[in-house]
Amino acid sequence: MENSKVYYTSFKTSGSENLLQKLHRLMKTAGFETIDFKNKYAAIKMHFGEYGNLAFLRPNYAKVVADYVKELGGKPFLTDCNTLYVGSRKNALDHLETAYVNGFSPLQTGCHVIIGDGLKGTDEALVPVDGEYVTLAKIGRAVMDADILISLTHFKGHEEAGFGGALKNIGMGCGSRAGKMEQHCDGKPSVKENLCVGCGSCGKICAHEAPVMKDGKVSIDHAHCVGCGRCIAVCPKHAIVADHNDSIQLLNYKIAEYSLAVCQNRPAFHISLICDVSPNCDCHAENDIPIIPDVGMLASFDPVALDQACADLCNKMPAIPESVLGENIRNAGEHTHGDHFHMTHPDTEWQSCIAHAVKIGLGNNEYELITI
Repeated sequence: MENSKVYYTSFKTSGSENLLQKLHRLMKTAGFETIDFKNKYAAIKMHFGEYGNLAFLRPNYAKVVADYVKELGGKPFLTDCNTLYVGSRKNALDHLETAYVNGFSPLQTGCHVIIGDGLKGTDEALVPVDGEYVTLAKIGRAVMDADILISLTHFKGHEEAGFGGALKNIGMGCGSRAGKMEQHCDGKPSVKENLCVGCGSCGKICAHEAPVMKDGKVSIDHAHCVGCGRCIAVCPKHAIVADHNDSIQLLNYKIAEYSLAVCQNRPAFHISLICDVSPNCDCHAENDIPIIPDVGMLASFDPVALDQACADLCNKMPAIPESVLGENIRNAGEHTHGDHFHMTHPDTEWQSCIAHAVKIGLGNNEYELITI
């Protein structure tokens, strides 16, 4: 298989070109204009950020993409699907309000926002996919109604998938509420009782009353747990962990297969910005300081190569000493290794998602990095 082309540019600017102009040039150089947008609906899949989180991509970047689509005769809209957990994006009304508060309104971005799976997360299309674990992916209907898919991803850490890249943005992000449950259902956490201090943070974040408090210690009722992983991230003592590594791998396999369902049989173009690389997903109502310095902007027709290139570039960067990553590296001592995302969340790994995506034909992890 021929190496995929991934285009890269840093965040360095000059007096003749600002970052927004640079993003446009990156897209153009990567072949954006080879897509036929004329009178076509283009879904720009991105994350609008949970209310209180400030690490999400600025809406200015979304406007560059939307304006470019319109320049080429297309009809763009920004989209994301509702969340499985309790938060500010659990239904379309709250989701839209959060998007507007965070700057993603038609006035700022030049296009409308459509919540992909409807008011309550139940408006879905059943998409056949030739997967090993998924045969009918449950995807937000508006996402599948679009003629063209564009993913605009904030590349960052993730408490379950290792990192949140293009595949996470597409696969998990485009799943309806039932689709998200299908991807999460095989990975349910447990509590290390000796570390639990009974603070109740897990109970406050859970939408399904899975954490059960008894004698000042929490346990997870797997009959109620949907495996969304929010409790893992909010536990201040790291007492809640995924049960088995194969559950994390199974989540990654399903993310890859859902990504294939979303991208197959239509043009797709992918953009990732490696900036404000927070340790956790933008689904959090807060964001910790970045784990590494800003890296740059990348674009490709291949989401697998794009994720691999982003991970490789991130792992070449120094850790920010005051970050979670910096602290974990200091605590690891001689056991430190070069995978920043595994060092940030030791119970995770991301390679299985890449490997499975290659296996099912979604893309290639061998790439040529072209710097512009």
